[in-house]
Amino acid sequence: MTVLFYLIPIALFLGGLGLAAFMWALKAGQFDDPDGAAERILLDDDLEESGSD
Repeated sequence: MTVLFYLIPIALFLGGLGLAAFMWALKAGQFDDPDGAAERILLDDDLEESGSD
């Protein structure tokens, strides 16, 4: 029973730390363009460069 007095605050602290990290990432714009990287990898940059010759 006394172990709960240690585990509950530790779990709450870690949960708060995870929430703070998520809020920081949200504020920093980490989730602004989730499809951008997935679409950019499909684009062929070589075609644009060779087409200007």
